[in-house]
Amino acid sequence: MHNDPELSGKYLGTISQDFVRVADTLKEASYQIRTAGFEYPIFPLCKEEQPIGQMLMAPAVNGTAWYYYASFFDEFLQRGLVTPDKVDDFKAAYKDPDEFCCLFVVDQQFTNFVFIPFPED
Repeated sequence: MHNDPELSGKYLGTISQDFVRVADTLKEASYQIRTAGFEYPIFPLCKEEQPIGQMLMAPAVNGTAWYYYASFFDEFLQRGLVTPDKVDDFKAAYKDPDEFCCLFVVDQQFTNFVFIPFPED
């Protein structure tokens, strides 16, 4: 997999379309993860099923283009997706989870963290 720091239009369009549908669910899941005592909720999304986190939503069920999973920082650290030398960088880059959703986009040509603001009520 190749890490690209820029979210291309290809991804921005499909993620934005999906995000409108799933934002409320992801915001509630973020709250529940933090209430359970886990910091830094992360939502992996992928076009195919993958092993990171617990599946929240599948395309066939909710009409999205992506599979959505729920996870948190410690799982990423345990799996080596964030290395110990990058912990401080990750935490410094992480945005307020009440205002932003931390997505971990996984696709054949793109793998990266993306922060998208939740829609205002």
